[in-house]
Amino acid sequence: MAKDGTYRGGARIGAGRPHKPLEEKVADGEIKVDEIDTYLPEPIEELTPEEMPPIDEYLTANQRNGKPLGAKEIYISIFKWVKSLGCEKKVSLKLLEQYAMDRARWIQCENAISEYGFLGKHPTTGAAMQSPYVEMLLKFEKAMNSTYFLIRQEVREYCMSGFIEYTPEDAIYNDILD
Repeated sequence: MAKDGTYRGGARIGAGRPHKPLEEKVADGEIKVDEIDTYLPEPIEELTPEEMPPIDEYLTANQRNGKPLGAKEIYISIFKWVKSLGCEKKVSLKLLEQYAMDRARWIQCENAISEYGFLGKHPTTGAAMQSPYVEMLLKFEKAMNSTYFLIRQEVREYCMSGFIEYTPEDAIYNDILD
């Protein structure tokens, strides 16, 4: 407690040693394979026996210019990756939807920057200014990266089949570099 009577300071959020993944705990003998079910959280909702859970409408919505947003394809890609690791019941579907929307909006801002450029005209002075799409792009990129980090953390901690470093983004980055 500070001198003025308020509670300030203390440990920062996220400070300290990172948690060990479940696979390492099993390998080190800290957890027996029979006890693993007691450490895993219950899924928020059970998936239907279908291959893919239903996709919300807002992921399939069209943009203002009539073109599809593309969030549905991103959602399907990230869901297939999570399912291939056997973690589809452990990772929140809303988290996957949020990632798909953030990535689709990021791509939309990239397209707008390609079309309109990095600079714009100030509405009152007429001087050159940074395009508002650049700032939006950075915000969506930050949101996309933080959401993707949460997904990877859940996969790393709760996935029994081991954490594979291959991600859906690898294919995209490899296509860019080729």
